[in-house]
Amino acid sequence: MDLNNEQLIPLLLAGDESTFESVYKHFLRPLHVYAIAIMKDEDRAEGMVQNVFLKLWDKKERLSFSGSLQAYLYGAVYHECLNYLRHEKVKIKHQQHVVYTMGNNGEENGNMELMDLREKLAVALNELPEKCRTIFQLSRFEELKYQEIADRLQISIKTVEAQMGKALKILRVKLVDFLPLIIWLISKTNNF
Repeated sequence: MDLNNEQLIPLLLAGDESTFESVYKHFLRPLHVYAIAIMKDEDRAEGMVQNVFLKLWDKKERLSFSGSLQAYLYGAVYHECLNYLRHEKVKIKHQQHVVYTMGNNGEENGNMELMDLREKLAVALNELPEKCRTIFQLSRFEELKYQEIADRLQISIKTVEAQMGKALKILRVKLVDFLPLIIWLISKTNNF
């Protein structure tokens, strides 16, 4: 398949799954290598590339290409990585402020917040769809790689990637207010 073919982009934007799968398989590895060069972290780089492909699929009806598909994908990965890195800098500054503030509030306050965080995490995990929760737990708690999860559950790696993206997106929204607390608690206790 010619991936810069004039016929490819309309098929992709029309939601042709086989075209999307071909594009995904063709560009996944080179985009991942490119993202690693920017992120300096293989797992985060993988997440950035997955986000680009998820957005490409989710927003296919609203996209327009002025150049090649390859240029679009590399540009999208570049911007996804830069946005993440910028956001991380802001979060780190905020977290440092919160950690400083919490450190001045005393240890008993931290213990109450730890209990609240554990409850919120349990609730957030239980609210995930069953398949999504299972895959998340295998990945994060049992530390299995995506291929190992796919083999164990007898599903495609693409399904594992999609479910992990969904789980992380949901948990990010549900637990966003607790990120500074998590960092503070990790620095104060080994029980977390």
